[in-house]
Amino acid sequence: MEALYYLLFGGLSVVVALLEFSKTSKDRISTSAAFNSFKNNYIVVYSLMMAGDWLQGPYVYYLYHTYGFGKGEIGRLFIAGFGSSMIFGTIVGSLADKQGRKRACVTYCISYILSCITKHSPEFKVLMLGRILGGIATSLLFSAFESWLVAEHNKRGFEPQWLSLTFSKAIFIGNGLVAIVSGLFANLLTDTLGFGPVSPFDAAACFLAIGMAIILSTWGENYGDPSENTNLLSQFKVAAVAIASDEKIALLGAIQSLFEGSMYTFVFLWTPVLSPNDEGIPHGFIFATFMLSSMLGSSIASRLMARATLKVESYMQVVFAISSFTLFLPVITSFLVTSSSVKGGSISFGGSILLFGFCIFEACVGIFWPSIMKMRSQYIPEEARSTIMNFFRIPLNIFVCIVLYNVMHSL
Repeated sequence: MEALYYLLFGGLSVVVALLEFSKTSKDRISTSAAFNSFKNNYIVVYSLMMAGDWLQGPYVYYLYHTYGFGKGEIGRLFIAGFGSSMIFGTIVGSLADKQGRKRACVTYCISYILSCITKHSPEFKVLMLGRILGGIATSLLFSAFESWLVAEHNKRGFEPQWLSLTFSKAIFIGNGLVAIVSGLFANLLTDTLGFGPVSPFDAAACFLAIGMAIILSTWGENYGDPSENTNLLSQFKVAAVAIASDEKIALLGAIQSLFEGSMYTFVFLWTPVLSPNDEGIPHGFIFATFMLSSMLGSSIASRLMARATLKVESYMQVVFAISSFTLFLPVITSFLVTSSSVKGGSISFGGSILLFGFCIFEACVGIFWPSIMKMRSQYIPEEARSTIMNFFRIPLNIFVCIVLYNVMHSL
């Protein structure tokens, strides 16, 4: 493997380590022992949940391919997952507010475990069922856990500013460190130990089961609006009224949908952009480098949010501007850098520039997650938090389905 990849990964590792170990009192928030225990419990559970998710990512497409499915059939399976998240996810999000967020988190574990079990079958209908269950689980992962955390944090009387500490650390570990380790562990199970492409899904089910046991034994229940006369339709109306009556909530939803839409587009397209002529690039190592960049971003976010005088809304404008520029880099390099027409070989000079730019984008993603969580905790009303958060995912999933459909039919 070329020195470029090692230098980039090593350089990012050093920067992340320096940022984490050089924090001063200004970069740290003074907390209580009770809060630290609460925070650590949540981070352990969140990390196990994310491990269950990250372990599956690298081998989903490959597993379907080994079962003999073509690009069109695989594309339909992926679209079914996002469509399920859009349709059923909104319903289960509302049920989380009504029936309890802890129950919704347990439902996430059960749904994803069942989805993992379906991966043992080569039958298209069974795999389709797995994608539908996975779509439901994804909606719960990005709504129920955060809703439970915010409500429980407030119920226990912890300082509002301490939430940012939990958010940034959860993203740093769950979306950074756990993602890197999960990718390496999935590769170990599948290739090194020779257990096959279904083994990461079995490992994911085990991690999810452990996390579910911790939730059942240590978490309390909390609700959005537990009143008896509130049905599912009423929950939707409350969420719709909140979005329509408060411009900030509507704008927050638009920001989230647009940024996450760009993230998913990036996930689909970074490989062909970096290797337009089938250059030999180490996909797994580059993925790990992206996740390390995300850790760098979350570390920066923790420093920014530790300053009470600095508003999230202020620095996120800069983050969005930088993100836009990095995703516009392929257009710029196509004009300024002469592309090679030679098939194969190593990454081109233009590809190297884009790789650096994409790492900056992933760092912006690392800043985005804890920051958007902080803004959601400030602006979204408690009585319909999960419902509103899943409303935000409707335009996102529509956008992703359209992009995925076009990508699959252009390959």
